[in-house]
Amino acid sequence: MSIFMPNIVVVGAQWGDEGKGKIIDILSKDADYVVRYQGGNNAGHTVVKASGEFVLHLIPSGIFHPRVTCVIGNGVVVDPEALIAEIGSLASKGFNVRGRLFISDRAHLILPYHRVYDRLREEKKGCTRIGTTGRGIGPSYGDKVMRCGIRVTDLYEEPLFREKLKRAVAEKNEIFRKIFGFKGFEFADIYRDYSRFAKVMKPFVRDTAVLLNDAVKRGKRILFEGAQGTHLDVDHGTYPFVTSSYVTAGGASVGTGVPPNAIDKVVGVVKAYTTRVGEGPFPTEFDTRLMEKIRKKGKEFGATTGRPRRCGWFDAVLVKYSCMVNGINEIAVTKLDVLDDLKEIKVCVGYRHRGRTYRHFPASLTVQREGVPVYESHQGWLSDTSGARKFSDLPVNARLYLKRLSGLLDVPIKLLSVGSHEKQTLHLGSKNGRGHV
Repeated sequence: MSIFMPNIVVVGAQWGDEGKGKIIDILSKDADYVVRYQGGNNAGHTVVKASGEFVLHLIPSGIFHPRVTCVIGNGVVVDPEALIAEIGSLASKGFNVRGRLFISDRAHLILPYHRVYDRLREEKKGCTRIGTTGRGIGPSYGDKVMRCGIRVTDLYEEPLFREKLKRAVAEKNEIFRKIFGFKGFEFADIYRDYSRFAKVMKPFVRDTAVLLNDAVKRGKRILFEGAQGTHLDVDHGTYPFVTSSYVTAGGASVGTGVPPNAIDKVVGVVKAYTTRVGEGPFPTEFDTRLMEKIRKKGKEFGATTGRPRRCGWFDAVLVKYSCMVNGINEIAVTKLDVLDDLKEIKVCVGYRHRGRTYRHFPASLTVQREGVPVYESHQGWLSDTSGARKFSDLPVNARLYLKRLSGLLDVPIKLLSVGSHEKQTLHLGSKNGRGHV
């Protein structure tokens, strides 16, 4: 029996970097469409195939399966130069995307002034910096909600594109000069480059809401791919240390035009521990010694920027909130093998702050920063799990750990990753997994 059920949203349940790329790649085998619904090229999904390791930033992870159609939805902000480079990189490695990749004509564009604005604002914030990737994602979304953004469709209406770009460049240049002392951009340079990008992108541009809703009517199986993690969501995350878009499962409808009643299941992806990149609160963060150990073994460096990830114990308070706001039906746990060498493993089940214990993830940034984790302690298994192919292959303590996580979250664990390769994946609750959590 297939583990796939149309139509599925795959969402990160921590701060991103949970290993969604691998999980999406596995589930894509049973999908007809894989759709990216938010974010930009600030996200990186790493997929390890027999032919090598691939890092995708904009193109959905389903691109490695020839029968899958991949879609970049209207909720994504698109840097044309980055997209074209990614298409070229895949083509050079034997993956032709022509006729299999479509980009929403309603998606907003990232322009050169967005990237510079991102960097200048971050530098000016000083000690209150957020830790963005500097790719121009936030400023592009900012223009979108300020109703002065430029969309993909605008590229193909020359007078409109020219007028909108002239106004945008004039406005941004004035801001750059007066606030940041930066000279700004030449309209002609951007116009020339983006006119060239438009020609390359044209075969891929579609009204993808029509494309996807037609697929729903035809009973096609759609996999919706989130880019970051729930706690980077602009509404539900650790604001202001968040991304600029709707990461949660609800964002799949907003970012694609597929209605909520067409979505059947939500799969949440978590690491067996916790990581985050950039600034912001992190209640369960490791001390320096353990941080370096786990970072080295887990290869915890950002797929997009190469920045070292901060690492900490599994935070059940954090993830339980994600399960609630996403309506998560199943959990996929990744990187269990990274914990193989630890004698003791902790799980956070609450935060204490000024005499109060929090069991639900608080909105208060003060509590997030100052709260002291309430931990459960579990015995480690001190045994290599990377070769496990079914649940019964796992050490007893590893099985107990997973069962406890599932119990705390009140959600079954159906997929377990014990290494980066596709074969190092256990399908729990299925015949080949021979076990259930």
